[in-house]
Amino acid sequence: MSTTELQKHLLQQIENRLQNLDLPAKPETLYQPFRYAIEVGGKRIRPLLTLLAAGMCKGNIEKALPAAVAVEILHNFTLVHDDIMDSAETRRGEPSVFKKWNENVAILSGDVMFARAMSELAFYGNDPAYSKEDFSMMYGRFLKAVTTVCEGQALDMEFVDRKDVSLNEYIEMISGKTAALLSASLEMGGISANIDTEYRNYLSQLGLDMGIAFQIQDDLLDAIADPEKFGKRPGGDIFEGKKTYLTILALERANEEQKAFITKTLLDKDPAGESVESVLKLMEELNVIEDVALYIEKRYRACNTLINKFPDSEYKKELQNLLIFLQNRDH
Repeated sequence: MSTTELQKHLLQQIENRLQNLDLPAKPETLYQPFRYAIEVGGKRIRPLLTLLAAGMCKGNIEKALPAAVAVEILHNFTLVHDDIMDSAETRRGEPSVFKKWNENVAILSGDVMFARAMSELAFYGNDPAYSKEDFSMMYGRFLKAVTTVCEGQALDMEFVDRKDVSLNEYIEMISGKTAALLSASLEMGGISANIDTEYRNYLSQLGLDMGIAFQIQDDLLDAIADPEKFGKRPGGDIFEGKKTYLTILALERANEEQKAFITKTLLDKDPAGESVESVLKLMEELNVIEDVALYIEKRYRACNTLINKFPDSEYKKELQNLLIFLQNRDH
């Protein structure tokens, strides 16, 4: 995706705020991992969405920055704790906080990141442009996102030992784990612009649809993407025994013999490559690949319908271009 001048400007503002967080020097084992987690980088999609939403709602970008920084710190906090739960040794191509230091340091640093994310939102309680209700709304939306992300993570952990996960349950899980923070990022941008409830709800639903489409698209790319671009072999989720939208739909459509084979392959700790290829072929025969692609397209159409409820602006155009990029990505 080519970076526009507007996107460069917004990302630079986000990066400046993140790199200039006034963090204490000591204790080093608390704040060094915090700085490291932020400096390792990332696409900054969530804070960018906050600023784009604020601009689309004719708000002041400067006043949306504390909310943008809060959601980005929160996102990185969830990654630090996720890496502990997954025993993940790398994050964004670098050693994870868990690996670089240890589990206790990662837990504690994550906790202080969460506290700092909360403290960013104090801006809205001190600025006279915002009422007590606005301040409460901003805090409430942030905390709702935190709760929903945790619920999504808990469901994901529960699904590991279950054989009967439904498509609706999977959507519920990714609505929390993946989509909740995108939804909050957009809505908090709208709150910073003092937008009314109807348009706040549009932004919230937009983030939900974006997150669901993005995650299921990842599931699909795992099955069909060029491994050199996607970064892992075809069927990587099947090799790892993960429950995805594709595997759940395949199990729902399969006959008993097919279902037994798919289940056995998913449960195998080291499945043969031929078995994984056979599962991928079954997905094609059951029209899973085609129908999932159509479902993703439907979700992205819903996103565009919601965006078109807002007046034309450079921020709206930027968000539309971002959606086009996401929908057409191949890795």
